[in-house]
Amino acid sequence: MGTVLLGECGYAPRFTKAAMSPSTQDSPDQTLANVLRQLRRDNGGTQEDVAHYAGITVAALARIERGQTNPRWTTLRRIVNALDISLAELVAAVENAPV
Repeated sequence: MGTVLLGECGYAPRFTKAAMSPSTQDSPDQTLANVLRQLRRDNGGTQEDVAHYAGITVAALARIERGQTNPRWTTLRRIVNALDISLAELVAAVENAPV
């Protein structure tokens, strides 16, 4: 086996540079987009309703639901609050979504 290089903290880094490359890290998550859209529809909400309660623009929500962009952490928290679900419920829905 090769040598394990330790980081400044004294432990091996969990992620390689390749795993954290900008091309994979920044690509929109289509599964998340589909799940958010479906959860909104299941709750009977419109994009306008959810965007209003989340404090974001309809255009921003539409881009997220189309998978054109990933939401920031704070935006995602606002969206799940507007949908009246927990982050744990969202994670479970994404993990159980068909690929």
